[in-house]
Amino acid sequence: MGSSASWRWTLAAALAASLCGMASAQLLPGGPVPPVGGVLDRVDRTGRMATDQLEPALGQVRQTAGQLADARVERLEALVRANRDRLEMTDDGPAVRGEIIAVDADPASLAAAEAAGFTRIGEERIESLELSEVTLRAPRGWSVDRALSRLRRLAPNGRFAANHLHGQSGIVETMTAGAAALAQGGRASGPDSVGIIDGGVAGHPALRGGIQQRGFAIGGPRPSAHGTAVASLIAGQGAVRGAAPGTPLVVADVYGSDPAGGNALALARALGWMAAQRVPVVAISLVGPSNLLVARAIAQAQARGVRIVAAVGNDGPAAPPAFPASYPGVIAVTGVDGRGRVLAEAGRASHLDYAAPGADMAAASANGGLAPVRGTSFAVPFVAGRLAQHVRAAQPIAALDAEASDRGRRGVGRGVICGDCRTAYRR
Repeated sequence: MGSSASWRWTLAAALAASLCGMASAQLLPGGPVPPVGGVLDRVDRTGRMATDQLEPALGQVRQTAGQLADARVERLEALVRANRDRLEMTDDGPAVRGEIIAVDADPASLAAAEAAGFTRIGEERIESLELSEVTLRAPRGWSVDRALSRLRRLAPNGRFAANHLHGQSGIVETMTAGAAALAQGGRASGPDSVGIIDGGVAGHPALRGGIQQRGFAIGGPRPSAHGTAVASLIAGQGAVRGAAPGTPLVVADVYGSDPAGGNALALARALGWMAAQRVPVVAISLVGPSNLLVARAIAQAQARGVRIVAAVGNDGPAAPPAFPASYPGVIAVTGVDGRGRVLAEAGRASHLDYAAPGADMAAASANGGLAPVRGTSFAVPFVAGRLAQHVRAAQPIAALDAEASDRGRRGVGRGVICGDCRTAYRR
């Protein structure tokens, strides 16, 4: 099954559990409190990655590092067991069963793969990223890890990756997000918009600007508690104060109702769409393992001027670096609580750029009200929203640096962004 540390990490990336550890980047609590951590999605009982039914205790992180790791393993096992027909475990965490992605494949590598019994089940070119992929089905009975190992020997010049899952999670107290109405707002693309790669966004009184949504998974776009909360912290007006009130949003739902939602191919397609829509800043509050396809898509999007802001996850400071936050050039964000302390559950990336509020605050819920939120996922939209306000500046990052507070303080990167942007939560 692969190394224990690597395997447990991706559980974090995969099931994206909040406080309890699943390298998830967020939590939306409420209702009865289970052990701190993720639970399988009770909306449709699929056990999919976008769990919308996570119920951690706000502000009470009691687990040791070992308990966090054990919890992640348990959640990961449950996720794969619930979806054995679609998912399998790899050395780096859950992935789509039997699928290998050849990135910008050369004919010789594909020929070698097909001669060894691999079959093509899909191929496409993401024109806006000048990126091509061929999806291969491994020979019957082969695990993804075995298939990758064989391909790397057969075609050493080829570039192959598993179709890894990336995780997010959340809950709105009294209503499942799946019953909410999808936000409708027409086209919102262009240089004044902010992109979100997450679950879908529900309609909410605080979201009054344009919202354009597209699905990149079965059943998408579909309203989600997590995506709705993130959207409100970027563009909220009125009941929720966003970092860039009224900013148009371009939302890529990579989860929908798909048990294999949040996979690497969905993220690459979503990034391609963002680039095609000329979105200057994209918020990604998701966490997964390093993946060749996603890394390539990120680099190509950045080359086209897209700035990507991502969460360091909630796996704790002892966890391995999180992705996409750890890819070169990605703006990595951690969260701080109402007293300015870095969240105890915050993970890490290979670099840290900023901190922003990630606890002791409210965000929009999919039922039209407010819900308390906690996690590094919810720090990302503040940084993305503020960065979007500076994209027309000669040096956008320098302009963002200039407004950061607590500069030089350990654990917050180059400072805290939007430290006064919290919306108080009152029951």
